[in-house]
This record gives sequence, structure tokens and C-alpha cells, in this order.
Amino acid sequence: MDDNLRREIILENYKEPYNRGLIDDENYSKINSRSDSCIDNLDFEMMINNDIISDIRFDGEACAISTSAASILIKELVGKKVDDALQILNNYKNMINEKSYDKELLGELIVYDEIYKQPNRKNCALLPSNAIDKLIGRLKK
Repeated sequence: MDDNLRREIILENYKEPYNRGLIDDENYSKINSRSDSCIDNLDFEMMINNDIISDIRFDGEACAISTSAASILIKELVGKKVDDALQILNNYKNMINEKSYDKELLGELIVYDEIYKQPNRKNCALLPSNAIDKLIGRLKK
């Protein structure tokens, strides 16, 4: 991917993130995800209906990587069946951790395919995916 396009997508999702803002609704499952090493502190909430992720929202304070990753992940996962969402999350985490992955499943998430070059940023990129993965785990029970 062209570096300019990569930066543009990340900055766009940082400045105007998708589904930012929480809803005070008891039908949503909620989780906080906080980094031990930086300012990143995001709250996520999710609703699943009939095995489909109907909504994911987030809010909080975080760097450009965490905020944009949350925004792009949400765009990629809302409307997907839970198993498909888990497959996307698994491939995304594999990409970030330099393991084998299917780039065709990732959509815009592919902008983070070179994040491994900045090891200190890997946690920023993984913070939202780990939180969403935990929420799915809670809701699947």
C-alpha cells in the first residue's frame, strides 16, 4: 500500500472516528481497555443480535494508532456474523504479530501491515482488537 494513502486512512479515522461515542443502553456489553505503557484508555460497547454484530461503539483518550484502529475495526466488523468477525480479528492480530494472515479478509485494516517496523506501536494497534475480542467472548456465552 502506498505510504501516503496509508497515512491518509489512519489520520482520517483518527480525526473523525467511526462510531465514537457511547450509548447509555443496558443491552450493550461494555469493557474498558487501557494500556500499561501509554495514555491509551478506551471504553467499548457492543451489541450482538441473532449471531450478528449489530453495533460497536467506543470512546476515550488514545493515540492516533489506537483510535484509528478502533474506528477501522468497527467499520469492518459491524454487520458481520460473529464467526466471521472472529476470523477478521484473528487475521488482524496475526498481521500485527508478524504471523501468517489472509490480507483479503482485512479490508482497510491492511493499513497496519507495517506496524511491526515500530514495535512500540504494536500494543496501540492491538488494544482495540483485544477489547472487541473479549466482548465477543462474553456475548457468545
